[in-house]
Amino acid sequence: MAQTKKKRRSTKHRGNAAGMVETRGRTGRKPTAAEQKADSRALARAQRLDRPPTWNGAVKKAAIAAVVFAVAITLIFSRPILSSLLLALFTFVIYVPLSYYTDALVHRRTQARKAKARA
Repeated sequence: MAQTKKKRRSTKHRGNAAGMVETRGRTGRKPTAAEQKADSRALARAQRLDRPPTWNGAVKKAAIAAVVFAVAITLIFSRPILSSLLLALFTFVIYVPLSYYTDALVHRRTQARKAKARA
């Protein structure tokens, strides 16, 4: 019995009816370091906005803001340290829920925008 001829071509012929050859994978230039950095920043931002807000994160943000506020009040307005600390405590108490609900608003808007884009 005659043996069929074996194909000599090791890769698939990827031409189509129009004669265009479609290649696999990335065919363009490699991205530059700046483009890779921008892509990673965009990915990190998207991941950060995907996480729901937490009270722990709000407390950390409020603590940083209160410390900066206390230092600024003490140095800029030459207020006594005790009054600066009391004002910082007041700002901390105000900033915790304000920070949490602001983050929650941004999170809801981001999720709604994503859902609208998928639909």
